[in-house]
Amino acid sequence: MEDVVVGAASAQASAQASATAGTLFIVSTPIGNLGDLSVRAIDTLRTVDAILAEDTRHTRALLHHFDLHTPLESYHEHNEAATTPSLVARLQLGTRLALVSDAGTPLLSDPGARLVQAAAAAGIAVVPIPGASALLAALVGAALPADRFTFFGFMPRKGAERRTLLTEVAALRHTAVLYEAPSRVGDTLSDLASAGAAERRAVVARELTKQFEEFRRGTVGELAAHYGEAPPRGEVVIVVEGGEAPALDEDALRSRAMALRAEGLSARDVVRVLMEDDGAPRNLAYRLAHD
Repeated sequence: MEDVVVGAASAQASAQASATAGTLFIVSTPIGNLGDLSVRAIDTLRTVDAILAEDTRHTRALLHHFDLHTPLESYHEHNEAATTPSLVARLQLGTRLALVSDAGTPLLSDPGARLVQAAAAAGIAVVPIPGASALLAALVGAALPADRFTFFGFMPRKGAERRTLLTEVAALRHTAVLYEAPSRVGDTLSDLASAGAAERRAVVARELTKQFEEFRRGTVGELAAHYGEAPPRGEVVIVVEGGEAPALDEDALRSRAMALRAEGLSARDVVRVLMEDDGAPRNLAYRLAHD
């Protein structure tokens, strides 16, 4: 009986703690045009107890424009490990915090993932306030397939990791989206061309939502040549079309399926291997596995 009482008391205490806990709002801010800050975002930034900003000077200018006077606190890649535990403790006591990056949606190549994960693990409500995103703005304006895509963030500057990602982008069968510094756009496009994507359609989106917004379209090779001679100015997003899947050799796949069955794999496992390793459609893989 005592265990039941203690368990009930513990559950009640947990419920009370949850009821009094604060909220972490993930607020998207403009990437250029201040008109893109939503009414909901403005209301959230006005009513929270504090705003966690990647660069308080940058965010202070935004708040001043909208006549917001909420206290600002610095939260960036250099202090997030040290400050996250205390922020979670404040949230557990009922504090309402808004997380913003310098521009766009936090966590997308910006700090914040550590805090969001820690808050969620502690049972804190995490509420996104959607808005501007350079990733999505470039994707929908690129006029390339947008039904499926992979976001790679900023490419590594050099080394094995860069070579691996370049190869991955070049082999991708759907659209890729990259962030890149203006001075490295030409080099990255040239490296992608060398990796096998030279004839792929691509778009360099520049200064999105700003006065000099530009979408320059061409093949990866053509854009590499252009930006090798004239590096772009401003913030840049690169969008690259996926490549075509190689033609499937059904006879070769049938032989592969027979060899896998001879090795003792079940029909189910043969289907999985043909799909994952050989790119066979499910219907074809199923038929060959059961022939």
